[in-house]
Amino acid sequence: MRRRSFLKAAAAAGLASVAGARPVPALAQAGTVTEFPKGFLWGCSTSSYQIEGAVTADGRGPSVWDTFSHAYGKVANGDTGDVACDHYNRYAEDVDLMARAGMRAYRFSVAWPRVQPAGAGAPNDKGLDFYDRLTDALLAKGIEPWPCLFHWDLPQALQDKGGWTNRDIAGWFADYAQIVAGRIGDRAKHWCMLNEPSVVAIFGHGLGVHAPGMTGKANYFKAIHHQNLAQGTALKALRAMGGGKGWQLGTVLSLQPVWPVGGLDANYESSLMWDAAWNRACLDPLMRGEYPELLRDGFAPLVKAGDLETIHQPIDFLGLNYYSRMHQQPDPGGLFGTGYGSAPEGTRRTGMEWPVEPDGLAEILSELQQEYGNPPVYVAENGADYPDSVGPQGKVEDGDRIRFIRDHLLFARKAIDEGANLKGWFVWTLLDNFEWAEGYRRHFGLVQVDRQTMTRTPKASYHWYADVIRKNGVPSV
Repeated sequence: MRRRSFLKAAAAAGLASVAGARPVPALAQAGTVTEFPKGFLWGCSTSSYQIEGAVTADGRGPSVWDTFSHAYGKVANGDTGDVACDHYNRYAEDVDLMARAGMRAYRFSVAWPRVQPAGAGAPNDKGLDFYDRLTDALLAKGIEPWPCLFHWDLPQALQDKGGWTNRDIAGWFADYAQIVAGRIGDRAKHWCMLNEPSVVAIFGHGLGVHAPGMTGKANYFKAIHHQNLAQGTALKALRAMGGGKGWQLGTVLSLQPVWPVGGLDANYESSLMWDAAWNRACLDPLMRGEYPELLRDGFAPLVKAGDLETIHQPIDFLGLNYYSRMHQQPDPGGLFGTGYGSAPEGTRRTGMEWPVEPDGLAEILSELQQEYGNPPVYVAENGADYPDSVGPQGKVEDGDRIRFIRDHLLFARKAIDEGANLKGWFVWTLLDNFEWAEGYRRHFGLVQVDRQTMTRTPKASYHWYADVIRKNGVPSV
């Protein structure tokens, strides 16, 4: 059933009011494991600005997040990514943490301003050297490098030329992609183009709460279309460049099911509109070669001949970031006349007040299976912010995080049983890091980072995830 019909039926039946109460699939009997398919890939994800620090080291230029975080009042507590987790200097320690947990893959992002400080032109060899060292360190520990070419830290030099609102960025991005692939593509075989382009467009260009702090629907449409175009242009360029290299090319989208608040008919159209703006504006042109009907008029002035053919590129895999559903209702002040409302009563929440709805992951996987040709999918991000506590034995206890990841894994396994083409899982994230506008007050990591000393302390969730990897499944105890 197509999503419009499905949501309409759900709203009419009031099913959304109980959507968050769907029981978690049962674990196997005590002492056993709910196993994943042989060869299932286990790893973690991070992003450059959130962990690297060293923002002026070795010729790195400023990014939009450097500018944004240093502007008064933009980030909680005035936090910045200047030091972050000092991963630039401590990467070997962090790779060792992954290896000790048994992780087999690491999705990291490459900092465009570290590679091209001016955003275009000659590359910065010292910046590329860092990713050389990181790639070699990963391979030495048996960990597959999965570079992501853009995770939000656009060079400020390009923003000064309009950034994602400038159509020329498609060519700039493709040139940058070829530079990075030319340096580490002899060893890195899995390539992600973008991370969450809809979030960049909505929060960074529509609502102004993320870098670069732009607002308005016109900027949203430009940022979406030009990211889609850049992604397609880079995919074509890397595919032409990578013949015989065995590269797997894909991208990473945030896909969150959108439900009408309370299952009410009055909220149904709002749910469809936000679904189009958040999910379909990136997914449909990539997978179907068209923009969602509800937004076509907004994109029409931007789409030139051949654009949709360029965007509609074949991919070898789709990265899926999932955290929760989104519950929408009318809001005249919203970017598209919609706004967030409450999840069903009784729904658990994370430390950031995000609803905990692991069955929404199965919903997305099912839709990719039924409506988008069942592409190979990797969960590229899944995790949660919770306050950590130190237990009586001096260990960092984070049982809520374990429960969150466990429940999502169980729904993922159920989706696989029902035919979903899910190939791997990347936890978000390895380290407590700079959480964008939330600064350092949020904790998503499997490993705690002391903000004064940078000491890494694995949490209970780190050891639990290592056990999941070792057993290739979710243990019952």
